Amino acid sequence: MIYSNLNKLTVRIFGGIGNQLFCYSAARRLSIVNNCELIVDHVTGFEGDPYNRLYQLDRFNINCKKATSLQRLEPFSKLQRHVRRKVNLGKVDYVFQEGSSFSDRLIDFKIKRNTYIEGYWQSEKYFIDTMDTIRKDLLIKPPTNKENIAMASEILKRNSVAIHFRFFDNPSSEINVNNLTMEYYNKAISAIELKKSNLHYYIFSDQPNEVSKYIDLNRSQFTIVAHNIGDSNAYADLWLMSLCSNFIIANSTFSWWGAWLGNNPNKLVYAPNIKKSGITSWGFIGLIPDNWILI
Repeated sequence: MIYSNLNKLTVRIFGGIGNQLFCYSAARRLSIVNNCELIVDHVTGFEGDPYNRLYQLDRFNINCKKATSLQRLEPFSKLQRHVRRKVNLGKVDYVFQEGSSFSDRLIDFKIKRNTYIEGYWQSEKYFIDTMDTIRKDLLIKPPTNKENIAMASEILKRNSVAIHFRFFDNPSSEINVNNLTMEYYNKAISAIELKKSNLHYYIFSDQPNEVSKYIDLNRSQFTIVAHNIGDSNAYADLWLMSLCSNFIIANSTFSWWGAWLGNNPNKLVYAPNIKKSGITSWGFIGLIPDNWILI
C-alpha cells in the first residue's frame, strides 16, 4: 500500500485477545480514513501484565509493521505515556481514551503528524464504516491440530449456538458479583429455542470443568469445548466460536468478538443487559451492536 503522507499511527495493544482486537480495529479504521501507516506496539502493553497475557494478533490476517523502540516511546515508556496523556510533546500527538462509552472524538480525529493511540475503544461504531477491511484483517489463521479441525467440522454441520461462560469471580466463592447468573443464560436459551430448532450448544469457558455444574440443558444438547488450554490457544477457541451459527455471549469482549466475527447472515446474538464497572466494565453506550438482543 502507498500512503499519501509520511505520518504514522502507532497503536498500543494490551489486554486479552478481545481487547486487543478492539484496540487494533479502531486504530486500523483511523489509519484508513487518514491514509497513514499503522504501526503496532506489541510490547509495552504486556510488560508487567498481571495475568501474563500475550500479544495475540499474529494469529490473524494482520499485516502491520511492529513498532520500533522509538515508536513505543522508549526509553521510560510508562513515564512518557503518563506525561503525554496530559500534554502532547515533541513531534508526536497522543490520543488517549477518556471513559468507556462511545465518543465521536476518535471518528473525527485528523492525523496531522505522527500519532500514538491508546484505549480500549469497545464499540463497532469506531470501525463499522470500514467493516469489510476489518473483517479481512481479522480472519483467524485456523489451528491445524486434529481436535480443532474435527470440532470445526462438527460445528459447521449443526445448527450451532456458542455459549460463553466467563468466571471473573471464583464460582465456589461466596463473593460472586461479577459472574453472570444462570437466570440470564436460561432466559437466552428459552428465547433462542422459540426461534430456532434442532439446536446444539457449544460451551466455551475460562473454567470449562465448572460449567457442567451450572448449565441447564440435557447432556445430549451440548458439547463443552475444553481442549484449548492457556492464553496462547485462546485464538483457537475464538475461531471455533466464530464458526457457530448463533451466540449467547458473556459480559466479556472475548465472546463479543466470537459473535461479531460469525459470518452467518441470519445469526441471533444474545447479550447480557447489565451495567457494571470495575472488573467487568459493561453496558456502556455503544458496546452492544443495534441488531443484537439484550436479555
